[in-house]
Amino acid sequence: QVQLVESGGGLVQAGGSLRLSCAASGITFSFSFIGWYRQAPGKQRELVAIIDGGGITNYADSVKDRFTISRDTAKNTVYLEMNSLKPEDTAVYYCYAQRWPETYWGQGTQVTVSS
Repeated sequence: QVQLVESGGGLVQAGGSLRLSCAASGITFSFSFIGWYRQAPGKQRELVAIIDGGGITNYADSVKDRFTISRDTAKNTVYLEMNSLKPEDTAVYYCYAQRWPETYWGQGTQVTVSS
């Protein structure tokens, strides 16, 4: 059974940094895509950053130049380095992975940025 487990969320002041990790277990294959979504209270879940099997990355415009996604294939882990955090980055961050036709989600980790 595939599991995605996030860690690294927490409370940080505006301008600070956090690093999220997502460890995948129960897999014997490579994901087509793996990355991060987030959902703020009262808002829809949105893509934050994603990386494909070839290492190509894609970011939401709101986080470009502040967030960096990376992966360690040997550890089946994907990271999200978040710098210059803003209060509007406050949300539950979910790890997401896809290997057609299946999609997988983690349980989410809370990130709160205080002003």
